[in-house]
Amino acid sequence: MKPLSEQLAILRRGAVEVIPEEDLVRKLGRAAKMGQPLRVKLGADPSTPDLHLGHTVVLQKLRDFQDCGHTAIFLIGDFTGMIGDPTGRSETRKALDREQVAANAETYKKQVFKILDPERTEIRFNSEWMDRMGAADIVKLAAQYTVARLLERDDFARRFRENRPISIHEFLYPLVQGYDSVALGADIELGGTDQKFNLLVGRELQKGAGQEPQVVLTTPLLEGSDARLVDGRLVGQKMSKSLGNAIGIHEPPAEMYGKIMAISDGLMLRYIELLSRSGPRPDPRQQPMAAKQALAAEIVARFHGAEASTKAAEEFAQRFQRHELPSEIPEFRWKGHEETVWITRLIAEAGLAKSNSEARRLVAQGGVRLDGEPVKDPQLEVRCRGSVLLEVGKRRIARVVFE
Repeated sequence: MKPLSEQLAILRRGAVEVIPEEDLVRKLGRAAKMGQPLRVKLGADPSTPDLHLGHTVVLQKLRDFQDCGHTAIFLIGDFTGMIGDPTGRSETRKALDREQVAANAETYKKQVFKILDPERTEIRFNSEWMDRMGAADIVKLAAQYTVARLLERDDFARRFRENRPISIHEFLYPLVQGYDSVALGADIELGGTDQKFNLLVGRELQKGAGQEPQVVLTTPLLEGSDARLVDGRLVGQKMSKSLGNAIGIHEPPAEMYGKIMAISDGLMLRYIELLSRSGPRPDPRQQPMAAKQALAAEIVARFHGAEASTKAAEEFAQRFQRHELPSEIPEFRWKGHEETVWITRLIAEAGLAKSNSEARRLVAQGGVRLDGEPVKDPQLEVRCRGSVLLEVGKRRIARVVFE
């Protein structure tokens, strides 16, 4: 375990708030004296199957605790995922079924170890204790908090003022998240700044259960890749898969590299502050292109390895700086028997768009090229002979071979 002063320097770095800080100092000192690692909790609901760079900000802080000698508890909210976190929501979130949550949870288990040390990590699921709770237990849990306290949350208060529906089960979410800390005996809980209310509920429930309350440490929220600097301040929503502004840690190296290179110059300083773990690099205010290249290379190497990072950088330079086609173009073999096929169907079935409707939108936005020529008509019919080169956006490309 690292010396106390060194631990505090590492753990305070990048934190927005530590509540209360004196408790963190006391707990770290006690842990060092007794040689007993602290139990540090981070929860995530598997509402989508993939983690993105926004998640890595708080995951990296959890890794910091591991590097200081403590135990990480990565809690997968398979029970709370079926409720849906109401944080920041203007309407009730659609609930997921258990099968969806279980499938997403499996991918979370694999992806977190791109950052966390498996030897010092407990993977837990809150269904372990919540599935055992009966109706009487839920009523007892609900009795520990008042509606007035819950309406102190900004999102609940705003929806109440605007006469927007708030479902009763949404009130249960912060209580269940707080009870997770009781069940796990958490010493510290981490979360983004938007989770502060829920994290503090955990402190209250631990007090009620006769436990020492956890320390709450919050980290910044990473803006999405579409954020912009306007009049000296960043404008944009947090990174989110549902908003289409996320960079997934599972994405192919070239896709990840290209997305980082595509962010605005004004966003670079923020991304470097929250994502970079390396030493000095080019100043993004003086050398924005060099700073982007350095950060893109670092991030891709972190999740895919140095060789993949070097290859992604070369492919980017080849295609977007020298305007050459990639040396390796994925091939899609069309096995239909039609004489012609609509361009939107071809794009979707070649895996260059998620659906025909997305393909139509991409065509309308001018983001599709067929054999190097822009496609303007979403009802264009492509002759099913020979092969064609299909380019979608700046980073998706495939050669379609008709059989």
